[in-house]
Amino acid sequence: MADKTGKTLVVIGGGAAGFFCAINAAAMNRQLKVILLEKSDKLLSKVKISGGGRCNVTHACFSISEMARKYPRGEKFVRKTFHTFFTQDTIDWFAARGVPLKAEADGRMFPVTDSSQTIIDCLLQQASRYAIDIRLRAEVKALESHNGGFHLELSGGRQLQADYVTVACGGYPKAAMFAWLEALGHSIAEPVPSLFTFNIPQHPIVSLMGISVPEAQVKINGSKLKEHGPVLITHWGLSGPAVLRLSAWGARELQQKAWHFDIQVSWLPNFNEETLRADTSQRRQSLGAQQVQHRNPYGLPSRLWEFLVAQSEVPAGCRWGELPSKAQNLLIRNLCAYPLQVKGKTTYKEEFVTAGGIQLNEVEAATLMSKKVPNLFFAGEILDIDGITGGFNFQNAWTTGYIAAQSIARL
Repeated sequence: MADKTGKTLVVIGGGAAGFFCAINAAAMNRQLKVILLEKSDKLLSKVKISGGGRCNVTHACFSISEMARKYPRGEKFVRKTFHTFFTQDTIDWFAARGVPLKAEADGRMFPVTDSSQTIIDCLLQQASRYAIDIRLRAEVKALESHNGGFHLELSGGRQLQADYVTVACGGYPKAAMFAWLEALGHSIAEPVPSLFTFNIPQHPIVSLMGISVPEAQVKINGSKLKEHGPVLITHWGLSGPAVLRLSAWGARELQQKAWHFDIQVSWLPNFNEETLRADTSQRRQSLGAQQVQHRNPYGLPSRLWEFLVAQSEVPAGCRWGELPSKAQNLLIRNLCAYPLQVKGKTTYKEEFVTAGGIQLNEVEAATLMSKKVPNLFFAGEILDIDGITGGFNFQNAWTTGYIAAQSIARL
């Protein structure tokens, strides 16, 4: 290991990637002085609220190629980085520090305590153990490279010198906020929102707020974008994993549409119109004497079923055996391809992610070092990498933070 006596690493950003880089760099080389800067007065704020306050640490996927496909941006890059630090490494790292993780049925992994504070306490304990100098309300205003080292200007006129810098300050919502990194010669993939819910204002479906359908399909008209999974009806429109994944895959395309677009929801994704037509014909015979409104044969939430029956102009009190063909056709369409107009988006509270960031062709995947500026590293969401919901963004934070730390320790 290279002698780091008197050498200083400054990590910019007090989130998951920043902490992981700072802790691991300090652990791998005890001669290194590590300073962690956080512009706000709160550390690990996204860790705190992630997963409803439980912290979705990673995802129980152990195939690199399969995991990489969960990143709408950065798939090829993470295929390389995951060879160095992957899911099992994350599980082992936390377990070795007294924080065992558990997998849920959908693959999401949480601390067994079901509390994000467990993860925060672990990271803070490690930071204390390795004497990391944590400074709050320390926003970086300018970063200059000089002879392989760095000069940092902080808010309040403070200044710092560093031999190595890791930028791990998360994603920025506006391109102008990247100016201090562009000044170093880096180019930016324009930031756009990802992981948002669909606003459907003034539509009667919002009267069903709180209803969740475990398996539905949402398709964006005029595109190839579609997703299966749970869909939640909210007081402003549609949310749930299927919608969030769709917003991630369509982040750039939907921005170009100014978040105004048409969708179709299949409440019964195991049917198409043809197979459902055959099924409803059988229902007309087997359920002939029963009222359509009150006899829901497809396992949908009863309020949703009654809503779709009413929307399909099924006469009140109509029995299955008397169902008019026009109403039957409309019911089939509404079950298989219910049309909705999306007019805007709502940021999903705890999973807010920005697509965009430092162009990946300007960063070495093996080291996370800038190809433009020696001894400058990047980790986490500041890179043009973002995953769908389910622990994938945190896994990228741990992976890139670890690789940057390892690279710095070896320099």
